Amino acid sequence: MSFKALVVDKDQEGKTSASVKQLTVADLPEGNVLVDVEYSTVNYKDGLCLGSGGGLVKTYPHIPGIDMAGVVSQSDDARYKPGDRVVLTGWRFGEIRWGGYTQKNRVNADWLVPLPDGLTTRQAMAVGTAGLTAMIAIMALEDHGLKPGNGPVLVTGAAGGVGSVATAILSNLGYEVAGVTGRPETADYLRHLGATQIVAREDINETVKRPLESETWSGCIDAVGGPMLARALGQMKYGASVASVGLAGGAGLPTSVIPFILRGVNLLGIDSVFQPFEKRQKAWARVAESLPMDKLEGMIHPATLEDLPELGKAILAGQVKGRVVVDVNG
Repeated sequence: MSFKALVVDKDQEGKTSASVKQLTVADLPEGNVLVDVEYSTVNYKDGLCLGSGGGLVKTYPHIPGIDMAGVVSQSDDARYKPGDRVVLTGWRFGEIRWGGYTQKNRVNADWLVPLPDGLTTRQAMAVGTAGLTAMIAIMALEDHGLKPGNGPVLVTGAAGGVGSVATAILSNLGYEVAGVTGRPETADYLRHLGATQIVAREDINETVKRPLESETWSGCIDAVGGPMLARALGQMKYGASVASVGLAGGAGLPTSVIPFILRGVNLLGIDSVFQPFEKRQKAWARVAESLPMDKLEGMIHPATLEDLPELGKAILAGQVKGRVVVDVNG
């Protein structure tokens, strides 16, 4: 019995092309759990894998999609049985392994997490890697002393996937949120998610000669890196922490050690790809508990497998707001 998948191929000249094709279970990679995929999503990495590969894809043909949520149909692992709802993020899924842009996939049980009660597969993919990363970043900031009432929390790239979920969760937890965006048209969207202050990107995107500025932010979730992260470090309150989750603005960090040794600022690296099962399970439980589902619904842009090639280009160009939810059966 065949099913649909979005397959990326590379020709002899090295040019890639993506199209929806029919596959069978026999085409799927090895694994001990077969999942009927219901939804996936679109992240920056997916944009790379849908196009040139960005160095992430090692072999072709390839099925991108670094996230998926669905229902177990067959399992050779005692932890999962047919009918269980599961979510998969990380583990180089959709990069070096076939990913979620397919109606069926066979995977390693170690990569799966049972979906928390109260969270649908559609909602899980509205969260996806981006939202899970946001939750892990918030948990790390809390572990380093972040509490409501100590001042605003800065969220860079606030209208993107990580930023949107971070803004909604932080606001729901009682924090003031200052959202940084380079798109003025997203201001109302960010306020709806709970941002109490909108910061124009140009106001914080350039380095200054002063290593320290006024103490402004009680915490920061940064998806941009580069000069913006350097600038934010110099604006943190004493002992505050910055959770670094992305590099949309560059991998460099043009700063000095001054914020760290004079203000005790902490720079926390956040990875969601190889987080252990227990941390993933806890983070998904916190998402189900702390993310307002009405706010999540307002982030969603629906899509199908056929829409993915163009959406891949759009997310690389910074033209995607909120969260794309891909109905692989649509």
